[in-house]
Amino acid sequence: MKKQLLSFMLGVASIGLAATAQADTLGKIKSSGAVTMGVRESSGALSYTLGDGKFAGFHVEICERVLADVQKQLGLSKLAVRYQPVTSQNRIPLVQNGTVDIECGSTTNNATRQKDVAFAVTTYVEEVRIATKANSGITSINQLNGRKVATTTGTTSVQHLRKHERATGVNFEEVFGKDHADSFLLLESGRADAFVMDGSILAGNIANAKNPADFRIVGEVLSVEPIAIMMRKDDPAFKKAVDDSIIRLMRDGSLAKLWNKWFESPIPPRNVKVGLSLSESTKAAWANPNDRPMEDYAKK
Repeated sequence: MKKQLLSFMLGVASIGLAATAQADTLGKIKSSGAVTMGVRESSGALSYTLGDGKFAGFHVEICERVLADVQKQLGLSKLAVRYQPVTSQNRIPLVQNGTVDIECGSTTNNATRQKDVAFAVTTYVEEVRIATKANSGITSINQLNGRKVATTTGTTSVQHLRKHERATGVNFEEVFGKDHADSFLLLESGRADAFVMDGSILAGNIANAKNPADFRIVGEVLSVEPIAIMMRKDDPAFKKAVDDSIIRLMRDGSLAKLWNKWFESPIPPRNVKVGLSLSESTKAAWANPNDRPMEDYAKK
């Protein structure tokens, strides 16, 4: 019995030590000379795959610059950056368990998630919208009655659609894609009549479609959401390092240049332009850096 109790106590202690080690991300990076970046495969121009294990996008490049600053701060001659694809379903658990050190995708900062993870200062304020085929005749939420609406498993977009005041009495069938590319394919193939998601993700997938002119973004803004880079909770030193780096990019104009590069200029692999202008909400977030959750953006 004593042996079992001792074994149990040692197990609890090891879990506590592991949690402490994970909370010291800077120490983990310095001792290993490596860092793992969580990336998305089809989050529009924020984070996407180029194939062969290569990733690109607005948030990917921001994180690469942040990690270059972390490397300097830690005095490392080299820093190996590993790219770990994540999904809407597993991104938070992979950050929590230490598999991913910094998640650079398209994650909304909200009050519920702040209980489990930490967010850097907001780098993009998103508007959730509806994408349809141009010939569908759909221009508003109330025209989705009896239709099939695609969204990505693990996201909150359809919840916002259902809560919208103009969705009262509108009944639609949800169909789910495993990732954003899969959800867009549901729309493209006719298995869904609409795709509800972040505007940047919709615009990015439309820009890379075989025939971009066949699609359009329509209807009311369903919600306004701050999108931010995600980290483990209760690690103030790492959060400060990330925030300081991002704020510097905001202040010296680098972030605006990155926006122009990824949203208003042709991007790989097809050299097409997303064509998404910098919104007033995003400009305001850059002018006054903060990590406020989505609930603070709700209309009063």
